[in-house]
Amino acid sequence: MNKELLEALTELCDEKGISPDVILDALEAALVAAYKKNFNSAQNVEVSVDRESGVVKVMAQKEVVELVFEEQEEISLEDAREINANYQIGDLVNIEITPKDFGRISAMTAKQVITQRIREAERGIIYSEYTEKTNDIVSGRIERIEHGNVFVDIGKIEAFLPANEQPHGEEYEVGDIIRCYVSEVKNGSKGTQILLSRTHPGLVKKLFEAEVPEIADGTVEIKSIAREGGSRTKIAVYSNNPEVDPQGACIGPKGIRVQRIGEELRNEKIDIVKWSEDPAAFIAASLSPSKVISTVINEEEKSAKVTVPEYQLSLAIGKSGQNVRLAARLTGWKIDISAE
Repeated sequence: MNKELLEALTELCDEKGISPDVILDALEAALVAAYKKNFNSAQNVEVSVDRESGVVKVMAQKEVVELVFEEQEEISLEDAREINANYQIGDLVNIEITPKDFGRISAMTAKQVITQRIREAERGIIYSEYTEKTNDIVSGRIERIEHGNVFVDIGKIEAFLPANEQPHGEEYEVGDIIRCYVSEVKNGSKGTQILLSRTHPGLVKKLFEAEVPEIADGTVEIKSIAREGGSRTKIAVYSNNPEVDPQGACIGPKGIRVQRIGEELRNEKIDIVKWSEDPAAFIAASLSPSKVISTVINEEEKSAKVTVPEYQLSLAIGKSGQNVRLAARLTGWKIDISAE
């Protein structure tokens, strides 16, 4: 290495957010291996790269002894004191043995190590950065679509939205900007892999947190969410302030808040339910928009028998049982509905 290459390496590391010492330490270790492979595999050596000049030196380490039996590993006290009069028996002496043509090997090794280490460091930085985004929302541009799977450019990396994490009926085109929930970040042999979801209930939770100030500041809590992506979501909310209506806060003035979230979810229907400590009240609310006449709770079986007006039975059950299914998931109770 020369000074110009060292300066270029430093600039590259600054640009990538990597410490040059990480790469130079790895380079020194690689040069030790290169020396042993090409010159002397048995010799105990260290390689140093000067952090200012870039000069590479190979140093043989030898122990100071009275009688030399292994010339590659030992040096006599007399010879050692010719180098430095202060050496004693048992000390280690570093003797430069840099081969004349080691510069060519150094250059080749440096290129390989720098490329590999920068790639590894970039992967580590990306993994750390996006691990922090797990269970959060990211925005990105659709780069390509293959076999129903969507690949999204989210900045420093391409993320993956599998077909089974896409709401039924949603359609995408290359170039679209979409918001997704980061469900998992993996660090594998091929680098960092980021799995996205548009069906995860966490997407709805994060959208409400971003849209509703009362949720962001903790006045209103999201107690539970049940969702069938692309079709319908039920969300149970509770207010820590008696003067704040949790449903009204989520709906917003003239319904603008829930309307924005619905548009982001491609017009998915959203039922905002008031959470209650009373299971009967909570279960009745969860069956919205249906009215409930009575609710009989079985604590042991954690089940409820709900009676609704006859003309609202189909509404309470929902199309293909969706309304009661989501209500059961929202509340955690088994619900049996019958007409009045």
